Amino acid sequence: MKFKIVIQQDEDGRFNASCLELKGCHSFGDTVEDAVKNIREAVELYLQK
Repeated sequence: MKFKIVIQQDEDGRFNASCLELKGCHSFGDTVEDAVKNIREAVELYLQK
């Protein structure tokens, strides 16, 4: 499965990641790479529910 991910940098410099197709599935990271890694894990956990 593939999901669209939105990554935005906040005012503190962190990167927030959201999967818009999965309500409430969000994560963050100090770098874009960290945010992508973390949102992938969040999606996997979300789908295990």
